[in-house]
Amino acid sequence: MNIKRSLILALAFVMVILAAECKKNETQPEAAAQEFKWQVDQFADLKILRYKVPGFAGLSLAKKELVYYLGEAALCGRDIIFAQNYKHNLTIRKTLDAVVEGYKGDRTAPQWKKFMIYTKRVWFSNGIHHHYSTDKFIPEFSSEYFAALVKECEGVEFPLTQDQTLDDLITFLKPVIFDPAADAKKVSQEATKDLITNSAVNFYQGVTQPEVEKYYKNITDEDDPTPISYGLNSRVVKKDGKVVEEIAFLNGLYGPAVEKIIYWLEKAAGVAENDQQQQVIKKLIEYYQTGDLEKFDEYNILWVNDVETRVDFVNGFIEVYSDPMGRKGSWESLVNFKDLEATKRTDTISANAQWFEDNSPVDPRFKRKEVKGVTAKVITAAMLGGDAYPSTPIGINLPNATWIRKTHGSKSVTLENITYAYNQASLGSGFGKEFSVSKEVLERAKKYGAQAGNLHTDLHEVLGHGSGQLLPGVSPEALKNYHSPVEEARADLFALYYMMDDKMVELGLLPTLNAARASYDTNIRNGLMTQLTRIQPGKTIEQAHMRSRALVSQWVYEKGKPENVISKEIKDGKTFFVINDYQKLRQLYGELLVEVQRITSEGDYEAARKLVETYGVQVDQELHKEVLERYSKLNLAPYGGFINPVYTPVIKDGKIVDIKIEYPADYVKQMLRYSKDYSFL
Repeated sequence: MNIKRSLILALAFVMVILAAECKKNETQPEAAAQEFKWQVDQFADLKILRYKVPGFAGLSLAKKELVYYLGEAALCGRDIIFAQNYKHNLTIRKTLDAVVEGYKGDRTAPQWKKFMIYTKRVWFSNGIHHHYSTDKFIPEFSSEYFAALVKECEGVEFPLTQDQTLDDLITFLKPVIFDPAADAKKVSQEATKDLITNSAVNFYQGVTQPEVEKYYKNITDEDDPTPISYGLNSRVVKKDGKVVEEIAFLNGLYGPAVEKIIYWLEKAAGVAENDQQQQVIKKLIEYYQTGDLEKFDEYNILWVNDVETRVDFVNGFIEVYSDPMGRKGSWESLVNFKDLEATKRTDTISANAQWFEDNSPVDPRFKRKEVKGVTAKVITAAMLGGDAYPSTPIGINLPNATWIRKTHGSKSVTLENITYAYNQASLGSGFGKEFSVSKEVLERAKKYGAQAGNLHTDLHEVLGHGSGQLLPGVSPEALKNYHSPVEEARADLFALYYMMDDKMVELGLLPTLNAARASYDTNIRNGLMTQLTRIQPGKTIEQAHMRSRALVSQWVYEKGKPENVISKEIKDGKTFFVINDYQKLRQLYGELLVEVQRITSEGDYEAARKLVETYGVQVDQELHKEVLERYSKLNLAPYGGFINPVYTPVIKDGKIVDIKIEYPADYVKQMLRYSKDYSFL
């Protein structure tokens, strides 16, 4: 299993909470919230936001072109993520798209509105399984109504296979869409069951977990100090009774989409900022042309050493959250450019990386003797694609390969324009008032929440994921299905431990440790209580980031009971968790960090299983019911995603003279345009 290095969603929910408690982000004019409509849609448990790209107009023409070309490459992989998430997703999406465009019946009927909610959910989640819980969501309209919709369309094409009729398509899709038991879970984490056969994700076909484990054991060289990321860009299938891999590349799996990605990458290489960046892009093209994972490693090494360019990007099969076996990378892309002023904060953190590693409470055997190549920056997101769209990270740390990180270093980024968009969209939500135990806690969050939240993200990404080392002979896949929650807990604990250190004030990263207290308040409340808004009644915690937050908060709560470090209090019939001793809480974070780093460094699977199952899975059903009731009164959506800007070349005398940026506000139109312009599979 690749070590998870990207905070795809773990801190996004925390930032939403912080944003809801903050009056405004003091680094941006308050008038911006009045001039720009941040939230443009809300349905089910989702809200659609817009984000601005400040600073784009000030880029040089070459840099604008680079953003545009890389942005087009980001959009060309849309079909890939739909196909990866579930084998029938593309057929479903194309059918839904056709109905939205071609239906000639009553579009004011309640059933139609329910159909549109379902369609928007499929678009948002890149498939029929919830983007966060991975549970299959079921339409609130009938299968009969669905059949009628399909038959009442004109002027559109449906995704019919050879010799298939429209009735055949409807018959095929009915159980796929409407049967709750059919492919009910995209990613299964039930350790007592076969993780592959119980997962609907399209990384495996016709194979079992033991067969896949045996396959990779046979091809993996455990003595190789620089191993490729086995299986990262493939699908494992059984052909003629033999387990084989289908590789994603130009002439292989997802080939037509890969071809378009290459086309735009070649355009981007032509306007690269310097020779180093051009080599990065060309090496990525070679990887896509061949599917050779050694070339992907070469690309990552070039990319992590490209620290001078203003414009940067992520593009490829990257994160392994959607694979129950932790090998297969979901396709994603993020185009960005450096926020020069805000990056001064991460420069300070990077410059002191060795101090943080040396002063960590973990066993010296597990520390890095020399922290290499830790670079960090605050960025402005310019285009989101694949698994990073519409729900996106607020922080990223890459590459994932342990040996590359150890030898060549890593890059960490914080997406500040994304956190700002969350902030602005959440003003006046009432969330902070409802779940803050006192006016003091609420006011502290208002004053320091945004600043503390950004620093927490920086520490998590730049230092947390980049800290520590595995003992010789320990495989990155040793923790198996428990790797992701343990890894996220490790990075979060590193951040939480240092948030309350005097070094934060000394380095000018926080004005006072009162800001760290605001961070502690939010993290304890979220881990013990408010993240439950994302779970259906009666369910346990399954998503890796949520398990991480729960196990950290529940562990310190239980261990701190003898000294009443955190108390559970009832006020006006409502439950609150109150931190009574912030310094002792910091000590507890440090103690848990010591154990989590040991588990990681030694590859102690049994200890990982016990830690996660004991503290990170179970839900207090009475508390859950209360939280859901309190949250429902606020009329908020717990998950947010974004509409991308639109970049349009301005042509004069056959040449590009500028790139125009616009901020569309119609989610449906963007989805239909993407289906029209970027469907290649």
